[in-house]
Amino acid sequence: MQTMARIGNLFAWLALAAGIPLWGTEASGQNAEKAVSKVVRAIEARYRGGESFQAVFEERRSEGRGSVQIEAGTLYIRRPGLMRWEYEEPEKKLFLVDGKYAWFYVPADRTVTKAPVRDSDDERIPLLLLTGKARLGRACRRIELADVHVEAEGDTALRCVPARGAEDEYREAVFEVDAQDRLVRLLVREAGDVETEFHFGRWRENVPLAPSLFRFAPPKGTTIVDEQTLMDSPAER
Repeated sequence: MQTMARIGNLFAWLALAAGIPLWGTEASGQNAEKAVSKVVRAIEARYRGGESFQAVFEERRSEGRGSVQIEAGTLYIRRPGLMRWEYEEPEKKLFLVDGKYAWFYVPADRTVTKAPVRDSDDERIPLLLLTGKARLGRACRRIELADVHVEAEGDTALRCVPARGAEDEYREAVFEVDAQDRLVRLLVREAGDVETEFHFGRWRENVPLAPSLFRFAPPKGTTIVDEQTLMDSPAER
């Protein structure tokens, strides 16, 4: 199940969106650095300029030559620290961050997983940077313009080379923003030929989002799996 995938998957563009300078001594040339810096500032302005965001997303995950898993739904983000992923296809699921806990609910299984945000290794957690809540350290050894095919004219793609010690988490991340500095695509390549690709569209800013949208009340009969309790339990002898 990919819901508890490694946290490194989204580090690249999220750290940039938080305004963390990621290019280092290995950056290729002053002009390239200026171009990257320009994109960084534009992304930062875009996502720090709103109190709430809404977008549709499609998530594709593949492992080597195996089959591709495709899921889709709607993402809601609200400052500070609130996030809701409503998966609609191929089955209904919910991933919600209420500011303190991360909840993952699968109605068909009648099970919900609960974990403190600080302990969750879910790949979507770094998106909290867009809510002004999370703080991540340096994630990339180098950030550079990516010479890759982009989805539309006027889009810009950047590549993140992971910081030393993080290579086991992901090999590289490529993210694409459109002419309005909105994220439209994120591709994360991990070890073992694992790729996760997100496509975002129909971004809306400062939409009215009720606080209740970011609160989770387990339906009657739902089994709650508390990851913190499991981690704190003494190992069986």
